[in-house]
Amino acid sequence: MQGLRTFFLALICATLPMMAVAQDRLVRIYAPDALIESGLLKHILPRFSLKTQVRTQMVPPDQADLSFGPTGRAAFEGLGETWHLKLTPDHRPAQRLAEWILSDVGQRTVTGFAPQGAALFTPPQLRTVAAQPAAPDQDAVIGRALSETKCGRCHRVGRGGVAGIGSTPSFAVLRSLPDWEDRFSTFYVLNPHQSFTIIEEVTDPFPIDRPATIHPVTMTLEDLTAIMAFVTAMGAADLGAPLQSK
Repeated sequence: MQGLRTFFLALICATLPMMAVAQDRLVRIYAPDALIESGLLKHILPRFSLKTQVRTQMVPPDQADLSFGPTGRAAFEGLGETWHLKLTPDHRPAQRLAEWILSDVGQRTVTGFAPQGAALFTPPQLRTVAAQPAAPDQDAVIGRALSETKCGRCHRVGRGGVAGIGSTPSFAVLRSLPDWEDRFSTFYVLNPHQSFTIIEEVTDPFPIDRPATIHPVTMTLEDLTAIMAFVTAMGAADLGAPLQSK
């Protein structure tokens, strides 16, 4: 009996640190229905999780580590009101999310949400006054270099940049498509990329008996985040008016 009690005590002691680590990687969020239904959170939260490996979970207001509402730190404006962030004190994952939303990258991610071609949200009034133009986002600068190195052999990355293959759509053309975010963020599972692309700690290595069809493209999640930042900031190609038939 004493041995069994000792075993369970050891098991509990071993489990507690893992539970603490899991909680350290989770932000429980409350947001009113209007903000959820706008689609903004589905747009910004996966990008935060991809960059930080911190998960997010929507919960009732009394369980939240971070809440969107009328009080707290002004984060952005839209839907006829200013949205604020209210945090649980000393909750580091929630602080990281708030810092990211209020950063230049986070603000560009928020204002880049334009499901019908027009931005639904803008920076809060106090953040719109700037003495000088903002410096380029470092992630986007890195993302352009990575795009040219990793993707430039097939795609034209920038205007006047690497030529790419004529039959392969350019980044600007892909950026103009309605589902461009899904295409870029999951490109490595889409044909033909899955036959020669490896994302470290995400995709499995190629089997020995089925090597990559061409020289492999390898990148990290951080690389993919930087490429997404570059694509988000770049202009879409003007493909003209949609085809119409009578």
